[in-house]
Amino acid sequence: MTEVEAAFRVLKGEVVIRPIWHWVTPRVQAHVLVAFLGYALWVALKQKLKAAAPSLTPAQVLDQLGRIQLIDVWFKTRDGRAICMPRITQPETAQVVLLHQLDWQLPEQPPPRIYQNQMPNVWET
Repeated sequence: MTEVEAAFRVLKGEVVIRPIWHWVTPRVQAHVLVAFLGYALWVALKQKLKAAAPSLTPAQVLDQLGRIQLIDVWFKTRDGRAICMPRITQPETAQVVLLHQLDWQLPEQPPPRIYQNQMPNVWET
């Protein structure tokens, strides 16, 4: 019983799953599934941290790694097309150390995309 209560505390506090009032059965089931998957990933990360970095909590790891972002850099070409270059931001020193401790690697930089006729409306600010 104490483990179940601890799981609900993690769901509500750390994973930030709050009760949402659904009236349709598939939505209720989907909400329960997402909550369960979030908790399962939380527990898996916690177990991985026990072996690799016992002084860290899953919340600390998610906070650190959440600072790494994927941004889109857009350029207009002279012939009217647009190039989108998705770029992963350079991790800070603490993030590099954390990735090394967990034996994780960031993915390769995605290739650029060229848009011919259907340019997304990214030029407006």
